[in-house]
Amino acid sequence: MLISVPATSANLGPGFDTLGLAIDLRNEIRIKPAKFQSVSTQGEGADNPRIKKNSLFLHIFHEQYRRLTDGSKQSFRFEFTNRIPISRGLGSSSAVIVAAVTAAHVAAGIRYNKRKILNTALRYEHHPDNITPAVMGGFNVACLEGERVYSKKRRLPSYLRAVLVVPDQTISTARSRTVLPKTYTKEEVVFSLSHAAYMTALFMSESWDLLRIAAKDRIHQDRRMRMMPELFEVQKTALENGALMSTLSGSGSTFFNLCYADDAAGIHAALAERFPQFRIFTRHLDNHGVIGKG
Repeated sequence: MLISVPATSANLGPGFDTLGLAIDLRNEIRIKPAKFQSVSTQGEGADNPRIKKNSLFLHIFHEQYRRLTDGSKQSFRFEFTNRIPISRGLGSSSAVIVAAVTAAHVAAGIRYNKRKILNTALRYEHHPDNITPAVMGGFNVACLEGERVYSKKRRLPSYLRAVLVVPDQTISTARSRTVLPKTYTKEEVVFSLSHAAYMTALFMSESWDLLRIAAKDRIHQDRRMRMMPELFEVQKTALENGALMSTLSGSGSTFFNLCYADDAAGIHAALAERFPQFRIFTRHLDNHGVIGKG
């Protein structure tokens, strides 16, 4: 069995806990029936004892597998190839959750429905902005109603690219939420709501050249960026060199820059020259979401 799940960039500026898209930077898990459980890990986090064990994946997988098979205790060998940077705002935790739920269905021999995968994943991740594009691929608008995710997807064209700036420091989601105020002014809320709505309209109509206007936010982004002030210069450099939009990815520390394919190399080079201490990735966007093969 092979499970593959993409990286994601959530919030996209004003779309706090609502907007997200998928990036073609994939974690893969190969699963084989075995007499005894074993785990091997390559790539991101392979030297981290906590990550190497992939305990979150194993917990969710076994819980869902037992549920789907009425308590079967079949053992498996798990081979992880991690490409999504960990704790950098690229949906690494959501990728683990989505992959585990999907893997349980594939291992149980049950044909999976992506909407059911998404709503099962919500039990483990209560914000839909990362899990939705991880499952569905593309650009997604998501909202919660009770214990269910309602979402709308738009496929992303092949002429766009993501240029990702991955700092050498992490910003945990829990820590980054502590810098957000308990209350906001009406003006701040209206500003971000209007820009999130406008951004959604631009993605749905493929009006890319107006995205830098829509990507402005007054709810979370600048407050979180102050935890790592050099991110303001990352954003400025990307926009000055042709990025269509430049936003904090999730809670950070990665910065997501959307651009036309023809501009990607120049933006990548400018960012690499200005920030040699950071990792820079140029990737296609992803329209497939999670893939599970038996």
